[in-house]
Amino acid sequence: MEQTSITNRKARFNYEILDSREAGIELFGYEAKSLKASHADITGAHVTIRGGEAWLLNMNVRPYQENNVPKDYDPLRPRRLLLKKEEIAELEAQVRTANLTIVPIRVYSKGRLVKIEIGLGRGKKKADKREAIKKREWSRLRRNIETK
Repeated sequence: MEQTSITNRKARFNYEILDSREAGIELFGYEAKSLKASHADITGAHVTIRGGEAWLLNMNVRPYQENNVPKDYDPLRPRRLLLKKEEIAELEAQVRTANLTIVPIRVYSKGRLVKIEIGLGRGKKKADKREAIKKREWSRLRRNIETK
């Protein structure tokens, strides 16, 4: 059973997502519990590849219970993504050659595990963002007219 907990709505607004895939996240136990309770923010997060490993940076995981976390806990610490070596090499090649960015799209629980959906995206230009806002406003206006 798949349950969505946290989504990054800005990812699809700021990036044109070309490809997406699922990855595991290396977490502490209290972080997993916090993510399952949706106590996190992935809005400004991104993925980088260093030393043949994929790292998730700037994901803010707030403590589930403030008193049950270590004193030196850093909610913004880098977290390793669990991907196969071939997948990491493929992502790295696409990022280097096509000037793409790897962004987290959503974090969800799949059974006992916490998974993350990452997307390979190309940054949108300002005009593209304006066009998306215009379409969204027109569809909202149309829905309001139809309901009246």
